[in-house]
Amino acid sequence: MLNYSFDNKTDNTFFSALRKRVNDHFANSNVRPTGGRKLLLKASLLIVSAIGIYVVLLFFTPPVAISLMLCCAMGLNLSLIGFNVMHDGGHQSFSRHGWVNSVAAHMLNTLGGSAHFWQVKHNINHHTYTNIEGMDSDINVKPFMRLHEGQPLLWFHRFQHIYWVVLYGVSYLAWVFYEDFQKYFSGRISQIDGQKKLTIGQHVIFWTTKILYILFYVLIPIYFLGFISWLVGFLLITFICGVSISIVFQLAHVVEGTQFFSADSGDKKNNWAIHQVRSTADFATRSRVLHWMLGGLNFQIEHHLFPRISHIHYPAISQYVKQTCHEYNIVYHEYKSMFAAIISHVTHLYHLGRPVR
Repeated sequence: MLNYSFDNKTDNTFFSALRKRVNDHFANSNVRPTGGRKLLLKASLLIVSAIGIYVVLLFFTPPVAISLMLCCAMGLNLSLIGFNVMHDGGHQSFSRHGWVNSVAAHMLNTLGGSAHFWQVKHNINHHTYTNIEGMDSDINVKPFMRLHEGQPLLWFHRFQHIYWVVLYGVSYLAWVFYEDFQKYFSGRISQIDGQKKLTIGQHVIFWTTKILYILFYVLIPIYFLGFISWLVGFLLITFICGVSISIVFQLAHVVEGTQFFSADSGDKKNNWAIHQVRSTADFATRSRVLHWMLGGLNFQIEHHLFPRISHIHYPAISQYVKQTCHEYNIVYHEYKSMFAAIISHVTHLYHLGRPVR
């Protein structure tokens, strides 16, 4: 089994200084680092709007053009629930109450996924071993894509800067109907985990989730709308949701400038916090609209350094992160706009799809 340990005995002053500034910020502001009422209000709005779109599509059957637009809105709405509600809940930053965080985290189950599998794969593996080949499951899209130079180059990767849209679009369906079942029956959540038995409660939640997803997203819509109408709408919703989720997370780590590492290499290892900064990028941090929509995931450096702090605080603490990175001569990767980050991601895929000359 692969192993990777960080050099936390040296260069620890960076994170100590940064953490003190962030802690002082919350102490002086007299606010909690969790989301609180602001996040609860946003979560309620997103959940109610998703239910509203579902009801309109199912029982009011608008004209085709309007229905297609509503399907696009539904796909985006589901991804926003993932960004803003499930993600903060999974990191225990949605609320100061544990049970509220658990409910928020399990909003992923209403989208057909598994909160338990996600928390192990994302919170533990990805957040600990960010951009480390063989350890970080989020950069393991082999053989379909080559995301860094440590992965093998195959002939069709020369087109990955084109077909990424399709691959990201189908990722949501693959997640719900294939990857979760693969984890369930194999007992392994990621490539670095051994087999783990689920509790009886986790078995019940898993199968209840999948049955209810098929009932509400497949069987009931087919009954009211017919197979063809359901199929077109379902594919459009899941495609938009898949692209939205995938591109936002890819812009955080798979762009020009971010560093990748290997558990097998003899390279000098960094302090954990410095590793997070070097393997992560921010984008469009001045956009209040994107910050609201993406649940602060455009502030990925801040999120990786302080995952237990709610995204509503990222704009404030980003100033401390930038200041401390500057003082310790650590490169802070940031793209001024989401469009610039997407261009960088596509350019990165283009160059990784070609042999080094």
